[in-house]
Amino acid sequence: MFGEGLMAVCNVCGSTVPFYNVVGGVCSDCVHKRERATAEAVRETEISEDDLGQILLSTEASPDLQVAERIDIISAEFAVGMGLLTDIFNAWRDVFGGRSKSYQNALKDARRAVLRELRREAYAVGANAVLGVSLDYSEISGGGKSMLFLVATGTAVRLAPGR
Repeated sequence: MFGEGLMAVCNVCGSTVPFYNVVGGVCSDCVHKRERATAEAVRETEISEDDLGQILLSTEASPDLQVAERIDIISAEFAVGMGLLTDIFNAWRDVFGGRSKSYQNALKDARRAVLRELRREAYAVGANAVLGVSLDYSEISGGGKSMLFLVATGTAVRLAPGR
């Protein structure tokens, strides 16, 4: 077979790999490590809200947006403890009725935080929009403790210029 046995040396790690596994003198393992390190560095840096101005849609398509590239499925997670006093006051609300401002505020804060984190994930992979955004809420409780857990998922995309 053509090319069988042809090897190349990676300029980064020095390993010997098949020639088709090297692009620009760098093996695919080093390329992936560099991509992961870059994405992780982006996630850890302070990014302004203006830089995170990606479009988030709960639908997969929009008539006025043209997708140039679908990049990846991304997700963000957020967990927050509800606190013992909050649980006690909400138990009274269950008995006597009424709205729970503490839970409403916790839900609102969790939603804002997880969507901000989803925007950061999109930014890290080079996307400028996230389509098909879904929010899933859960309560985790046990051992006298209660936490609210929220997961946001979506498809990171790059929109065509002129959006």
